Formats: sequence, structure tokens, C-alpha cells
Amino acid sequence: MNALQRILLEAVLIAVLGAAIGLSINHRLVFDAFAGRLAAPTKTTSETQSHLPQPVLLAEVRELASGGALLGDARDGALYADGHLPGALSLPLGEVEAQLVGFRQKVDTGKTLVVYCNGYGCPDSFDLGLRLIKEGYRDVRVFEGGFPEWRDAGLPVDKRVK
Repeated sequence: MNALQRILLEAVLIAVLGAAIGLSINHRLVFDAFAGRLAAPTKTTSETQSHLPQPVLLAEVRELASGGALLGDARDGALYADGHLPGALSLPLGEVEAQLVGFRQKVDTGKTLVVYCNGYGCPDSFDLGLRLIKEGYRDVRVFEGGFPEWRDAGLPVDKRVK
């Protein structure tokens, strides 16, 4: 056996030994992962999810909007003025503290809300959704594709400021 073969054999043995030790220590986590039980044991999955805004796809946004859900634009007011989803209210994340009192007066906490921002990679809609849930809104959804996905799908864009 030459030196290269020996090094490769030792590397494989070290990797196998490391995996065996890791599995022996974390076997419960591995079994839970394969069984789909990675939620904290003190809360059920539905309880955990009810405290997070739920993601929705473009088709769901259209369906929810036609069913009376309120659309909320988490983007800056200037971007909202340049174009937004039809019927959407402007509620920029950066101004949420100042606008929240008026928003709560207009919008019942039982109303379905769909918030969006500048598409994938924009955390403002998710953060706004968390804030709205903290304020007592029970059905908050996040349209992660946001305004760019809506516009790029050729759907109508509104430029009237509400």
C-alpha cells in the first residue's frame, strides 16, 4: 500500500468514525427530522405557525384579494405611489409606529391581511406581518414575490394613492 492510499483510507475511517459518533450523540434529532417532528415539544406545529405570517403564492394572493382580503404594501411611500397592487393600503415598515393607530381603527383584527414588499429577499413584508400579528391580527399572509412578481405577471398596477 503506497502513502496516498493509506492517507485516503485513514481519511475515510476518520469520516466514518465521526459520522458514527455524531449519530450516536444526535440520534434522537435525526429520527425526529425524518419523522417530521422538529417543532419544539412544548408547542404544537399549528400553535407555532399561528404566530408567524404564512407565505402565499401569486394565485393565492389573487384569490384572497377577490375574496375581500386587505392588501398591505410594506414598501416606502414613494414606491407605493409609483405603483402598487390594486386596492392595497400603504403601510411602510419604517412608518408603522406612526400609522398603526389609524390602521387599527380602519382594519378589524379578524380581517385577512396580505402584506408584500419588493419581492424575494425583501424582509419588510415578513417583519410587518410579525408586527401586525403582535398587534392582534390573526390571519396575516406574506406575498414573498411582492410587487415585482405581480407586475412581471402582467397583472394590473394601481397608481392612485390611498
